[in-house]
Amino acid sequence: MLPVLFVIMGGIGLPGGAVFIERGRIRGRWRHSLISAAGPLTNVLFAAVCTAPFWLHALDGVPTDFRYALAFLALLQVTAAILNFLPVPGLDGYGVIEPWLSYRIKRQVEPFAPFGLLFVFALLWVPALNVAFFDVIHTLLRHLGVDALDQACGWNLYRFWEDTPEICSVSR
Repeated sequence: MLPVLFVIMGGIGLPGGAVFIERGRIRGRWRHSLISAAGPLTNVLFAAVCTAPFWLHALDGVPTDFRYALAFLALLQVTAAILNFLPVPGLDGYGVIEPWLSYRIKRQVEPFAPFGLLFVFALLWVPALNVAFFDVIHTLLRHLGVDALDQACGWNLYRFWEDTPEICSVSR
């Protein structure tokens, strides 16, 4: 229920679904860390694929709705990568550092793991943190060639049920 609610509320890129990993079969801390990093690194890869047409200037002749949708998808991928790389219990960022923590610290943190993502989203409800977080996202996307208008228009397309200003109807 929560992922659907979060997506409807704002179109934020969610970290991927929980995957059971038989940690006892994996040898070595580096392998544990790399397995945890695989999810967010996949988001980074998809963000690079989604932004490539922008930084390669390969969008001439492409319908504007496709351009906007691609920009919004890039926003979701960058958001998911950053959220999932946070070293918060229950997220992959914590999974990357967990093999390097002492047994005592792991035991103290373990009860909070199911609530890590909820804690992050609660923090994002704080207006100053939300603005700072999305400033980082928009800055990264701008450096990757995706301008704010493309992102905003993609967000407007995504939230088709809302009445939004027609800033996106101007053709590029």
